[in-house]
Amino acid sequence: MRAKPLHGIRILDLTRFLAGPYATMLLADLGAEVVKVEAPEGGDPARRNGPFVHGVSTYFLSVNRGKKSITCNLKEARGRDLFLRLVDHADAVVENYRPGVMRALGLDWPVLRERNARLIYAACSGFGQTGPLAQRAAYDLVVQAMGGTVSVTGTPGGEPVRVGYSIGDLAGGMFTAMGLLAALIERGNSGRGQFLDVSMMDCQVALLENAVARYFATGEVAGPLGTKHPVVTPIQAYPTGDGYIVLAIGEERQWQRFCRVAGVAHLLTDPRFQEKNARTAHREELDEILRSLTAQRTTAEWTQLLEPTGIAYGEINRINEVVAHPQIQARGMIAEVPVGDGQETARLVASPMKLSETPVGPDAGPPALGEHNRTYYQELLGLSAEPCAELRQAGII
Repeated sequence: MRAKPLHGIRILDLTRFLAGPYATMLLADLGAEVVKVEAPEGGDPARRNGPFVHGVSTYFLSVNRGKKSITCNLKEARGRDLFLRLVDHADAVVENYRPGVMRALGLDWPVLRERNARLIYAACSGFGQTGPLAQRAAYDLVVQAMGGTVSVTGTPGGEPVRVGYSIGDLAGGMFTAMGLLAALIERGNSGRGQFLDVSMMDCQVALLENAVARYFATGEVAGPLGTKHPVVTPIQAYPTGDGYIVLAIGEERQWQRFCRVAGVAHLLTDPRFQEKNARTAHREELDEILRSLTAQRTTAEWTQLLEPTGIAYGEINRINEVVAHPQIQARGMIAEVPVGDGQETARLVASPMKLSETPVGPDAGPPALGEHNRTYYQELLGLSAEPCAELRQAGII
């Protein structure tokens, strides 16, 4: 098997917390050498977020596996000089500071581009580098709310609800990684790097898909629908005798098959439910019928009934059920990596990307703060032990 796809690509990672670290973790899983550049005092604040396993933050672990860590005080001139020397050897820099922070440090795109014309500079921020809100602080919930996600999440008439995981941060991270990969491919043609500007709020808008399309087409402002699909029925969760089951019947042949196997073939001749648009137009009436129907069997009984039919359905799994699920286990989606001194291990979610010829995924745990200072300062930059010791004493590294 060949080396990982991004083998030989070196990324200087100035990111903290979630959006930026998630982007660089995806790149590390793909084989990039991700060098996390952290403040000497404490490093990434996420290192202090609990819960902890073997003394390691599981929050930090979840988005920083497989990276290297060096310490560098960018607020000091000597620290900035060290960073610029590292830029000479880098393919990309990724940061998720508020716009203007890197300029104040004298390390923004124009400066780094002069240093390394092949460098790709990726900046992921709440609202992007331009626009009236560029300087506003943002966290996941803020961009979920302002980007429209909260407005279409939850149940009709209920209080505002965020998506149950940090889609604001994670979408920003995914688009940052995707954009950086595109820039690497383009550099292969042009020989020059470029600047990538990713706004977390933009990413939420990009994910709204048919809610925006419907608004432009009809003027309809989408709202929360619970588990219902806005234009296809029946796609939602229905109660069973002991829980819930999700039905996702989007094709006519599946609807016909469901009605027959569920013992409600008479619905096939009911003009309200004969085709997809009619079923959505009469959603409330169909919903009442199906809720009464599904409650007559347990979830296991529905599973046994539907499995041979090819109809799309599913149980609603809790997190403990997800990680133990035979499908997740068979796909290798739970990995174990060394943590702490390497004598202990921790479990985490593996990469969902499966390539036929090149491996992808975590093969190392998160780095200790400054664990790789010697590798990059002495071996890469050629500093001797004595100046490194002086830099440590001065709080530069």
